[in-house]
Amino acid sequence: MNEQIAALRKDYRLKTLNEEDVATTAIQQFGRWWEEAVASQIDEVNAMTLATATADGIPSARIVLLKSFDATGFTFFTNYHSAKGKMLEENAKAALVFFWKELERQVRIEGDVVKLNPEDSDAYFHSRPAGSRIGAWASPQSQVIPNRHILEENVEKYVAQFKEGIPRPPHWGGYVVKPSKVEFWQGRSNRLHDRILYTLQAGNNTWKIERLAP
Repeated sequence: MNEQIAALRKDYRLKTLNEEDVATTAIQQFGRWWEEAVASQIDEVNAMTLATATADGIPSARIVLLKSFDATGFTFFTNYHSAKGKMLEENAKAALVFFWKELERQVRIEGDVVKLNPEDSDAYFHSRPAGSRIGAWASPQSQVIPNRHILEENVEKYVAQFKEGIPRPPHWGGYVVKPSKVEFWQGRSNRLHDRILYTLQAGNNTWKIERLAP
């Protein structure tokens, strides 16, 4: 079995990534790749790995969905009392990874994390389907529960409670990952991949662009 796994290989040949072709800022370059990924009709193009760590450095990673990005950073939403929410409370740093295998591309992002302002969290929450809004109330995310019946009971309770409208739970909202480093990885033949690293320069808010060895 291990030999079969080790023999799995793919040679990447679709595209290249050269310094002279990239944008001057990491967000602009992400925007270019984002538009290409969307145009390629990749399934759940906004799926990304979010890695967090406890104060003493124990890491944890999971898939979440990007909901917006701009010059400020990359936004996602979750329960503040979830495992990732508790980690971000004690260690407000995170890493994101996008892997768009159809384009043989990967984007790695590192930075500080801040909570989105309540008004923007409210606006996104009220744009969600009613079932998702109820679910944010019904699920004590990351906590041990005895069975699924607890969730179903909670759904019934909150549906009855919020007949006149579903407010955003105080324990639910957005986070923004404010990037300090962004790496763009383009698969190339013979594992000689293109890697372009953007590093935010303290003080003048410009990006240093460097090539990394694969």
